[in-house]
Amino acid sequence: MTHALIVDDDVDSAAMLSELIALQGLTVATANSLRDARKQLALQTPDLVLLDLRLPDGSGMDLFSDPELVADSEVVLMTGHASLETSILALRLGAVDYLVKPVTLKHLQGVLSRVTKPAVLKAEVAGLTANLASTGNFGQLWGRSPCMQRVYEQISRVAGSGVTVFITGESGTGKEVVAQTIHELSRRRKMPFLGVNCGAISPNLIESEIFGHEKGSFTGADRQHQGFFERAAGGTLFLDEITEMPLDLQVKLLRVLETGRFMRVGAAQSQETDVRIIAATNRSPMQAVADGHLRVDLMYRLNVFPIEMPPLRERLSDVPLLAGRFLRLIGEQEGKEKSFTPEALEQLSAYHWPGNVRELRNAVQRAYVMATGGSIDTQWLPHPTGWPQQRPVDAPDSAPAPLTRVAEPAVAAEVQTRAEAPRDAVVLPLGISLAEAEQKLILATLEHYGRQKERTAAALGISLKTLYNRLKQYAADDKD
Repeated sequence: MTHALIVDDDVDSAAMLSELIALQGLTVATANSLRDARKQLALQTPDLVLLDLRLPDGSGMDLFSDPELVADSEVVLMTGHASLETSILALRLGAVDYLVKPVTLKHLQGVLSRVTKPAVLKAEVAGLTANLASTGNFGQLWGRSPCMQRVYEQISRVAGSGVTVFITGESGTGKEVVAQTIHELSRRRKMPFLGVNCGAISPNLIESEIFGHEKGSFTGADRQHQGFFERAAGGTLFLDEITEMPLDLQVKLLRVLETGRFMRVGAAQSQETDVRIIAATNRSPMQAVADGHLRVDLMYRLNVFPIEMPPLRERLSDVPLLAGRFLRLIGEQEGKEKSFTPEALEQLSAYHWPGNVRELRNAVQRAYVMATGGSIDTQWLPHPTGWPQQRPVDAPDSAPAPLTRVAEPAVAAEVQTRAEAPRDAVVLPLGISLAEAEQKLILATLEHYGRQKERTAAALGISLKTLYNRLKQYAADDKD
């Protein structure tokens, strides 16, 4: 049976917590001082220690001075004031979470539902670390480079705690995968993991999506709506591109982080939340603050445990491993295995990858579609001097010739250029908008490949979903 120890100098508070914990089916002991706590720890090692910071004979933090004393116990701090300093100190000393006094039944139940012996989590992390050399992956993350091993070490340290994590890095580096890995190694793994891109939701709807709304709170609100905080109850909420969140909503998010309470749009009363927040941005946090995209107080509240994802160009040694992984996944989906030639892997490792891992995945998918046999050479892969590398004109190839884009110096020369341009060409006069140029190129490429959407998307280097969205948009514009 799970055993808990309550260390609190407030006798009434300790008695109340003791009764609540006993009702949850746990055995429980109490201590009103550090001296009593050490005695109880020597008598029976608890699975969970609820530790008050202020005690008659010292600080609750003093229990961490003897690492062996609480090595096999989860320590949750109880404090009257949730602060950044408390969070950082709790993490450094080994606490997994903290509760704000007065402790509510909902938050207590959340902590009790996640009780896991530290040895269990340590064994899982040790297993992933041990297999890293042979498999090349750590959970859902792939790579053996030194910079990725630093990321794995940070994830190992923070996953078992309840503190807020702030992930930074360029677009396409895998920030959401890091968040998912943290969740899967945490005590909240059995509860939901929800991700929301703050830049992909309309500013008029984002508050309703995150906090929910009451029926009749605004025009069109014909029913009550649960926001992400409610749907992720007990689990992890990943706020991607946090710097795209409106500043007035950032104030409300900060309030939730400080108090553990939120309010639906149109509601008269607030409600409690038990959610771990992981935020991410592709901007420099300090620069985002300077540019007015991120409140400085929210930045410091989110940045309890920062993790910076390295761009792919700083870990090119991982490119063959990642490319092979993507190729195997695509082969399983399509039912046909293909492989890279040594020259192809060498060329992939020499490219600078401005789009990072996301660009690599798209490049592998494009090369898989365009390769006619079971071997993928360098033809359809990005070249260090430009994307894509063109095959010589006299080189045999069963695939259609790649398109050539021609930009003319003057609109007046367009008619003459059209007559002189190759048959498989798109002529774009100066002065045309980017949207019009994109539409012409997409539609011409679609016709070039006989309206085969998969090959068209692969040739353009975009996803099939993006192609469908563009074609749907063009059809709607033509109808208008």
